[in-house]
Order: sequence, then structure tokens, then C-alpha cells
Amino acid sequence: MSRTTFSGPVVSQSGFLSDHTTSAAINATAAATAAEVATGYITSTSAGTTSITFPTGTLLGAELQATAGTVLELIIDNTAGASVVTMVVGVNAILSDAATTTAGSFGDLTIAAGVTGIARYTLLFSSATAYTITRTA
Repeated sequence: MSRTTFSGPVVSQSGFLSDHTTSAAINATAAATAAEVATGYITSTSAGTTSITFPTGTLLGAELQATAGTVLELIIDNTAGASVVTMVVGVNAILSDAATTTAGSFGDLTIAAGVTGIARYTLLFSSATAYTITRTA
């Protein structure tokens, strides 16, 4: 697969490779902004327990120009952190069916610190203002 750089939304028939040249750092308990989540990569290096709240569906949908079926892969990297990061579901966001029926894996909202402290969440929009959350790695 060849690499191509685009400045706007793109549709692919054969997949994408994500380099995440832009990331956001959240090192204390906070609500993530839609712009931070839209980078697709959030780091945390906090020494203390940190909670990060997903943005509202309305704000994230507007940031992404989302429609039903829009998908965003979000990486939370806590490998340089010294304490747990917990993701918190925000307004107009819900855990997916897979996340609620298999809470120990697809619904896991806790990211360990250290070498295993990285997680991927798939955010799938059901409308321009609402999305589901599933942990996929």
C-alpha cells in the first residue's frame, strides 16, 4: 500500500496507515477537547491517577464533520505514565454493545501505566452528534 498525505476527510477501499504526527498530551484529570481527540493520539505521563472524559458527541461530531458511519481510531498512550488512566464516557457517547456485553475487554476503560499502557478505542458515529466507544486493543 502506498502512502499519500491528504488535508481533509478521505475514503479508502484498502485501509489506512496512521503515523499520528500530531498528538495531544493530557497529564491531569480533564475533559478531552474535540480537537485533542481528533488528533487520534493522546499521551499521558502523569504520576497521579488521571481520568480523561471523552468529548460530547456534538462537539466531536462537529470537529470531525461526522455523519452516521464515521469512524475514528483513538490511541491513548500511557507508557510513560506512572499511574493508571481511566477514560470516562461523555455526553452523547455510549459504550457499544460489544463493550457492555464483554466489559472486561471491549469495555475496558482503564489503561495501565508502563510498557503495557497503551490502548486503542474505536469511536463509531451513529449520527452527526452521537457515537459509541469500543476498546479494540
